[in-house]
Amino acid sequence: GARRSVRTHAQAQAALRRSILQNQNCRSGFGRYLSTSAKPMPTENLAGTGSVSTSTGTEQILQRFKACKDQGRPAFVAYTTIGYPNKEESLDVIVALEKGGADVIELGVPFTDPLADGPTIQRSNQLALDGGMRSLDQCLDVVREARKMGVQVPLVLMGYYNPFLMYGERKLMKTCREAGVNGFIVVDLPPEEAASFKASASSEGLSYIPLIAPTTTDDRVEHLLSHADSFVYAVSVSGVTGARKQNNANLGPLLARIKKFSNLPVAVGFGVSSREQFEDAGSKCDGVIVGSEIINQVTKAPKGGIQAHLKTFCEELTGRQAMQVDPSTSTQTLATAPKTEDSTPISNLGVEAKYRFGEFGGRYVPETLMEPLEELEELYYSVKDDPTFKAECEYYYDYIGRPTPLTLANRLTEHAGGAKIWLKREDLNHTGAHKINNGIFQALLAKRLGKKRIIAETGAGQHGVATATACAKLDLECIVYMGAADVERQALNVFRMEMLGAKVVAVDSGSRTLKDAINEAMRDWVTNIKTTHYLVGSAIGPHPFPEIVRDFQSIIGREAREQMLQKAGKLPDMVVACVGGGSNAIGMFHPFVGDESVRLVGTEAAGDGVDTDRHSATLAMGTPGVLHGTRTYLLQETQTGQITSTHSISAGLDYPGVGPEHANLKFTGRAEYKPVNDREALLGFKAITMQEGIIPALETAHAIYQAVEEAKQMSPDEDVLVCLSGRGDKDIGTIRKSLPKFGCKLNVREIPNQ
Repeated sequence: GARRSVRTHAQAQAALRRSILQNQNCRSGFGRYLSTSAKPMPTENLAGTGSVSTSTGTEQILQRFKACKDQGRPAFVAYTTIGYPNKEESLDVIVALEKGGADVIELGVPFTDPLADGPTIQRSNQLALDGGMRSLDQCLDVVREARKMGVQVPLVLMGYYNPFLMYGERKLMKTCREAGVNGFIVVDLPPEEAASFKASASSEGLSYIPLIAPTTTDDRVEHLLSHADSFVYAVSVSGVTGARKQNNANLGPLLARIKKFSNLPVAVGFGVSSREQFEDAGSKCDGVIVGSEIINQVTKAPKGGIQAHLKTFCEELTGRQAMQVDPSTSTQTLATAPKTEDSTPISNLGVEAKYRFGEFGGRYVPETLMEPLEELEELYYSVKDDPTFKAECEYYYDYIGRPTPLTLANRLTEHAGGAKIWLKREDLNHTGAHKINNGIFQALLAKRLGKKRIIAETGAGQHGVATATACAKLDLECIVYMGAADVERQALNVFRMEMLGAKVVAVDSGSRTLKDAINEAMRDWVTNIKTTHYLVGSAIGPHPFPEIVRDFQSIIGREAREQMLQKAGKLPDMVVACVGGGSNAIGMFHPFVGDESVRLVGTEAAGDGVDTDRHSATLAMGTPGVLHGTRTYLLQETQTGQITSTHSISAGLDYPGVGPEHANLKFTGRAEYKPVNDREALLGFKAITMQEGIIPALETAHAIYQAVEEAKQMSPDEDVLVCLSGRGDKDIGTIRKSLPKFGCKLNVREIPNQ
């Protein structure tokens, strides 16, 4: 009955996923353009009056910048997070900003994973979420209330793509226009991924505002500006948001490059916190954006005194008293978006195919990261088939311990009573897991890029150890980000990393696990892109990382395929591997994808059970969305796009996303993904330990359990190949505490229920 209940729940989830993906296909960056014409935004939404206007949200932004120019001053663009410090006082903040002289107000949409934001805005996001501001409908209620209270300035929603995507772009644009929103700044939605989003916004007269960073090349500046329509957000520094003591000295050249291609207004953001900075930036551009310091001032405001405190701060910051601006008094021609001769929609330009695995993948990242990703892609494609680079990688095979052996698990086979079970022994690699393959090979790429500072994320610690090992061997600086919860449960690997010379940074934000370590690593990379390579450990993230990691880990499957033909005289009937982000699994699966006779089975962490909210079974229970630069299946609130917390006994599987190639293998039906709960993983752990004398990692134990279950249903002349991805030294403390909880005695050979 319990299994039927789980199946019914899973079937309902599958139907929901199909519905969401079908809806997203017609509205995503590779979807269709909409053909409806732009609709005017009623003036009553802006001014709280009954007057009628035919101006669109985009035009109202342009008019406001034009009016500021007529007055001989830069526009003051103010940022605040919706719902901070709470819903009621959030309205006070918006009103105070307008009274203090804000010409445009950016309204931050709270998100669980604001990877381009510094500590101040991260904190405001979390407090807003904790206070119940989780959905776009709730955010738009605040916008409506602000308009009813008489707020007239243009309001721009600023946030991350996933909440917008899950809301539905067509519905979003119509609802936003009716609520009184003028446009959007989407931090992780570059134009390459924004075809339908921009078209949907334009159809409702709303603005899509691109960001341009110091790292943006001239060619890319021109490309970005061809899709701008109201103003341009110039990111003054490479880094995350946050108040700074002085402006970037290279701001002038950045603005000159932008103005070379467009007559649209340019507003500068990231770091302005004082009147001196405001005046300096304002003397060079058309608008100055202030965000983190406004959040700081909200925090400092006396209880009940936010409006007065913030109004005073804004007036002191800009050096002027607030003045009413009536855009209708402007008689000069408005600036317009530059027109291009090529009107082909972005979605038809052919850039998506190389970024994607079917419907999944992509490059959903802040603009600052586009240049280093393109640099990495160019280098990788130039060396992946280069005999010299291949020889350089092969030189380290002996150091790694390749090829790893393939062994027949005869006693485990006897225990299962069905198909023969074979083990691909990645646990015998140097450092004890498959992670060293990618660690060494990607570090060699970094050296070719001329980057000697390496950062990495880690969950179970094996990728951190592998990266630290590669950096020690290749004389590179190493910083590893690790969730604070994982630091506690993987203390042995933390000590190993530190012995190898790495700096381990415990991440206390969010769920304090792998997801948050990735967020913090990406913030580091955004800040230090000129000197730093992000050595991504799993087959996740923006293109080209999923492809690079897959290719470097495919040595597992290539070796195993040859070894099976040699030892078994045939290909396996089934290949089984555990899946968190999915690096060992995609490395094992990839060489077998073309062999239709071989079933591919991934095992995910079901934690306390997929019928609870404490699991990490992303492919079994998730829905398509965008996180950490890629479109894939996610564990999320489907109505809000907020990423949910996960749980697994295994730190390495405790992640709410999965590699996009796995998402495609599931979507096309080429691979199956099955959830294995904590208890079952421990049974798998005990089975292989007692029957084969091999102590596996808890991640691997999930695959062992499923392999035994599958083998039971198969005949003795069939073969199951398992990727034994890592050894279990790191998990001994967790296992020692957990076995008794599930009725498993350490020194008893009987294995309950298996």
